[in-house]
Amino acid sequence: MIKRSFITIITISLLFFSCKKEETNQNNVQLSVIQKINNQYDYFYPEINKSINQKRFIPRSIHHDSLKLVSAFDWTSGFYPGTLWNIYKLTNDKKWQERAKIYTEKLSKIQYWEGNHDVGFIIECSYGNGIKYGDLHLYDSIIVNTAKALSTRFKPKAGIIQSWNANKKWNCPVIIDNMMNLELLFHATKISGDSTYYNIATTHANTTIKNHFRSDYSSFHVIDYDSETGDIIQKKTHQGFKDNSSWARGQSWGLYGYTMCFRETKNQTYLQQAMAIANYIINNKNIPTDKIPLWDYNAPKSKETPRDASAAAITASALFELHKYVDEENSTKYLNYANDIMSSLASKEYFADYKTNEGFILKHSVGSIPHGTEIDAPLNYADYYYTEALIREQSL
Repeated sequence: MIKRSFITIITISLLFFSCKKEETNQNNVQLSVIQKINNQYDYFYPEINKSINQKRFIPRSIHHDSLKLVSAFDWTSGFYPGTLWNIYKLTNDKKWQERAKIYTEKLSKIQYWEGNHDVGFIIECSYGNGIKYGDLHLYDSIIVNTAKALSTRFKPKAGIIQSWNANKKWNCPVIIDNMMNLELLFHATKISGDSTYYNIATTHANTTIKNHFRSDYSSFHVIDYDSETGDIIQKKTHQGFKDNSSWARGQSWGLYGYTMCFRETKNQTYLQQAMAIANYIINNKNIPTDKIPLWDYNAPKSKETPRDASAAAITASALFELHKYVDEENSTKYLNYANDIMSSLASKEYFADYKTNEGFILKHSVGSIPHGTEIDAPLNYADYYYTEALIREQSL
C-alpha cells in the first residue's frame, strides 16, 4: 500500500512538472514573439514617422513593393495607433505609450465625421485602447462624440446602421463588418450613461442575426435594405468569392462582433450566435491543416489559393475571449483552436523576419481579391488583431 501510494505521488509529481515545463516553454515562445514584435516595430517607427505631418501618414499595407500610407479618413487608420497601444500593453515600455498617443491624437477630427460607419474601427482601436491601456480618460468625450456621429447612420425603420452611402448599386447597404463598430456604441453608453447608443447597437445586432446568416451560420457579406420599410432588396458580396459564399474575414467579424456583444449585454442570444459561428469555422472542411483560412471558405482549394492571416488573427482573438464564456468542452475546443492559429502565425511562414515585410509583422493577408487589391500582402489590421490576441493569450 505504501509502495503504491509512493508510486502515485511520483506519477502526479512528474505530470505536474511536465505541465509546468510545457507552460514555461509556451511562455518562452510568447516572450520571444513579443521581443520580435518590439524589434520589428522599433525598426518600422522611424520610417513611418517621417510622414507624420503629411496627409497620408498611417501605414496600411504594401503596394507595388512600397509602403502604402493612408489618411486619417481611411477605414484602417485606427489600427496602427491601436497596434502601438497593444505593444505598450505587451512590453510595458513607456516609449510605445508615447508613440501611440501621438498617432492616436492625429485622428481627433474623425470624432465628428458622419460619412462612414467605420468610425467605430478608427476611434475605438485608437482612443478606446488609449483609455483601456493608458487610463487616458481625457479621451472619453471623443468616444461619445464619435458615437453621436455614428448614430446619425442608424435607420430606425430598418433597424440597422447603414454602412456605405447610397449609390447606383446600393440603396442602404449593411456589411457584416459593421458588427465591429458596435463596441464604440457600448463604450459611449458606459461613459455617458445615455442608453441611446446601447439600444442602437443591440437593435443592429438583432437585425443582423435575423438577416445576415444562413442556416449553417455562414454569413452574407452585404445585405441591401429599403431604409424606410426594412425590406431586403438583395443579398450580395463585395469582397467574397460569390454572393452565396462565406468570405473568411466576414466570418471572423461576425464571430468577434457577437462575442463582444455578449460581453457587453450578457444576452444569451449573442453567445449562442458567437458559438454557432465559431463552430462553422472550426468544422469547416475547407480549412487548411495550419488553421489559416483561405480568403473565402468556398474558394477553390489549392496551393495557389491565397490565405488570409488577418481573418485568422481576428478569429484567434475572438476565440480567446469566447472560451471564457462557455462550458468546459467548448472552452477547451475554442482555446485549442486559437492556440493552433497563434502557433501558425508565429511560424516563419507567416511571421516576417526582422527588417522585412516593410516593417509589418504578419505576411499573407488579403484585402479584396475581387478588386485586385492587397492580395497576399501585409495589412495593418492583421498586425492589430494579432497583437490583441497575444494580449488575450497572455492574460490566460
